[in-house]
Amino acid sequence: MAYDWISVTTDYGLRDGFVAACHGVIARLAPAVRVIDVTHEVPPQDIRHGAMALAQTVPYLPEAVHVAVVDPGVGTERLGVVVVAERGLLVGPDNGLLLPAAQALGGVRAAYELTEPSLRLPVTSATFHGRDVFAPAAAHLALGVPPSDFGDPVAELVSMPEPFVAAFPGKLVSEVLTVDHFGNVQLAATPADLELSGLSGAVSVHSERVAVSTVIGRTFADVPAGASVLYTDSAGRLAVAVNGGSAAAVLGLGPAQECTITSSPAET
Repeated sequence: MAYDWISVTTDYGLRDGFVAACHGVIARLAPAVRVIDVTHEVPPQDIRHGAMALAQTVPYLPEAVHVAVVDPGVGTERLGVVVVAERGLLVGPDNGLLLPAAQALGGVRAAYELTEPSLRLPVTSATFHGRDVFAPAAAHLALGVPPSDFGDPVAELVSMPEPFVAAFPGKLVSEVLTVDHFGNVQLAATPADLELSGLSGAVSVHSERVAVSTVIGRTFADVPAGASVLYTDSAGRLAVAVNGGSAAAVLGLGPAQECTITSSPAET
């Protein structure tokens, strides 16, 4: 099956030429295929952030080959893989980055190593597999090369640990998944977890540093400027925002840290 689209997600940033090099490899091998950049601003080496950014985006993209590169283990024994999902293909390192997106695309059907020399660049850098391995693989896949041509089947893919969530009567504890460009703090917890805790109305959101009085609302404007709101974000996760400000800065929260929500409002 051929694809008209390739999406690209990395932690490369835009200061250097890394993204352009990957685009260039794709354009030289598959010039008619169109490319969508999901993001290149994943925090460096933050595999979970990259996984969440991709998984929360792919349901809204055309059926495609999705390349993702957040790869602190580049050049080691970690595998490069193509993952066959129900509604698309995913290419990247086997470090947990691809699995959430594969699940969002209907689940994993198969996976194969990227070892076939003729389907990568002739000279492969030990530190730039995005350009030399993953971009050419995506281009060949988009042109219709079967995933099984790339290498041996992979029996089990690497997965990340499940983020911590615990709901108690009057209390919800959740790991922070991501912090977006606006400083909104996305939690692993969902509205179902909030319902289990029985929390409603005014609550307190606690980090290790501070506790902030917060309102459970629907959107940012449900609270005055500078106040915080606990809401369900566009990905269906609970999130904390400050109207006109940064919840991450106010709470001192970042990815993988723990956030606690209780029923007793507290003074900041």
